Amino acid sequence: MLLLWIVLFAAFGGIASAAFAVAFLWVPEERSARILPHFVSFATGALLGAALLGLLPEAMAGAGPSGAHDIGLVMVVGLGVFFVIEKLVLWWHAHSQDEEEGAPRHAHAHHDHGRDRASGVLVLVGDSIHNALDGVLIAAAFLGDLSLGLVTTLAVAAHEIPHRVGDFAILVHAGLSRPRALLLNLATGVASVIGAIAAYFGLRQANRLLPFALAFAAAGFLYIAVAGLIPGLHRRSDPRTSAAQVLLISLGIAVIALAERLTHR
Repeated sequence: MLLLWIVLFAAFGGIASAAFAVAFLWVPEERSARILPHFVSFATGALLGAALLGLLPEAMAGAGPSGAHDIGLVMVVGLGVFFVIEKLVLWWHAHSQDEEEGAPRHAHAHHDHGRDRASGVLVLVGDSIHNALDGVLIAAAFLGDLSLGLVTTLAVAAHEIPHRVGDFAILVHAGLSRPRALLLNLATGVASVIGAIAAYFGLRQANRLLPFALAFAAAGFLYIAVAGLIPGLHRRSDPRTSAAQVLLISLGIAVIALAERLTHR
């Protein structure tokens, strides 16, 4: 029964969020440009809430007082792993740009379409890996506690929506039709189910590792929120936008806190 819950919610986090995100591309561009930043603010709060109010307390409770130091160490390692992954992605992007700027003018025109198609392939590969990791995080949370799994799924879905909108746009720009781009975007969500099933069997065989898997998940959520989403929010600093960001981040945290409280009754 637990495996069924994990599969269903991993599918929701990976597939349903993609379908919901694509709906924004049929909204007039001016309106979607106003709406999406609000989703990013809400997702930031949801990730912070899930990490600090859900995953980390559960990890600490599972490890016990004697394991608190190890939980902290796993979080430091987790933050470092996500930092290195982001550095590698940024390095690859910068390296590609350097090659593009150094190429002859006629070569640019000749390879533009090829680069667009390559970017589409890389988006699909990157999304599949990302979704597989999301599935692992969801499975680890459900193995810890049912309510924790629900909260984690909500946080995953919240931050996936704006991310998937950008990926869909890249696939269309790479030359895919909208229906095919939608199909492939949804297909990458299957990786979350695969990651969840693998984590379910792997962590059940090594149950003592579960608190540390939850701590690693908390580190991942914190890194995404603090290093990935918050810097983008600072690009607009006018008082009205800033107030809206604070309110929506607070709302994201409040929703997670309320979900935690209701599901623990």
